[in-house]
Amino acid sequence: MDKSHIVLGISGGIAAYKSAELLRLLMKQGLSVQVAMTEAACHFITPTTMQGLSGKPVYTSQWDERMPNSMAHINLGRWAGAIVIAPASADFIAKLALGLADDLLSTLCLARNCPLFIAPAMNREMWQNKATQRNIAQLVADGVQVLGPDCGVQACGEEGMGRMLEPEQLAEYIMASFKPKLLSGKKILITAGPTYEAIDAVRGITNQSSGKMGYAIAQAAQESGAEVVLVSGPTALATPLHATRIDVRSAAQMHDAVMQHVAACDIFIAVAAVADYRVAKVSEQKIKKSSAPLTLELVPNPDILAHVAGLENPPYCVGFAAESENLLEYAEQKRRAKKLPLLVGNIAQRAIGRDDNELIMFDEAGIHPLPRTDKLTLARQLIQHIAQRYKGARQ
Repeated sequence: MDKSHIVLGISGGIAAYKSAELLRLLMKQGLSVQVAMTEAACHFITPTTMQGLSGKPVYTSQWDERMPNSMAHINLGRWAGAIVIAPASADFIAKLALGLADDLLSTLCLARNCPLFIAPAMNREMWQNKATQRNIAQLVADGVQVLGPDCGVQACGEEGMGRMLEPEQLAEYIMASFKPKLLSGKKILITAGPTYEAIDAVRGITNQSSGKMGYAIAQAAQESGAEVVLVSGPTALATPLHATRIDVRSAAQMHDAVMQHVAACDIFIAVAAVADYRVAKVSEQKIKKSSAPLTLELVPNPDILAHVAGLENPPYCVGFAAESENLLEYAEQKRRAKKLPLLVGNIAQRAIGRDDNELIMFDEAGIHPLPRTDKLTLARQLIQHIAQRYKGARQ
């Protein structure tokens, strides 16, 4: 088996159109994907489409003459590092639970010796049916990894549980399953995004942080096997799969949320761009515009990272420093002042709002640059470094 090889199985359902995007995302991650489809699936999306996207012939029949030994179910299963069924219809889930093997895809799943993922997709009543729930429980007991479903508007016009997870979510989970579990069993608390400090009923002070770096770190930590709690300022980003997200607005709210969860965490990563100051007296009503100057008194916000690092028995603390100049000098000063084992620095104007970044890690061993690349790749490199340093610090 090769973990870079995936069999993408498609069963019959309207969500089959999402499988084309899932295929594209998996290939973008460097995986080689072989598509196998049921006869019903071919009524929703054509093998020609999937062949054009994958660059490989699509298999739909156990008796495909392209397999000289007529053992497609064995050949494909031994080639695969994992099998993903997306969408997995109620009918196909029932087949898997009962061990039926009356077509290529069901036979392939029965003969596998690799992990099996299924992404259920069906009407809400079908999903809630006791028979389906029994089948899902049996598959979970058998070690099948069930991804979803999600809640939302369905093709039939009804709303509820049964929607297939979006391709991005599925790709994220599948890729995570292949990552080394360097932080398995560890609890990581992460802050991300901006904070918002109210001036009056409608105005406030904030910053340009998008939250992308913090959310990428949360995903990478999840991939490493950690249990993740993400305390997030205002952002529209999707929550990484299986992370617990706590939404806050102000620095004070973020401080309270962190202090509520910090005692249970092993590692604290402070990525959020927390406002240094807040308005001393917030107006309950909108301040009316006038020609006179407006003066606001600002008072310091609590320093969340310094507070956590100063605890009697602190977690392993990782800070972030976004500077506009003199990064090497200011970042190391911040690390030493707050007595942090690790601080990550970047130039703010080269990172905020972008999908890529470049980082420099500062610790007692020196300076460790991470060249510019996409933020998720950087996050994975950072989590690997944190795992190594955390292990060394606890020995």
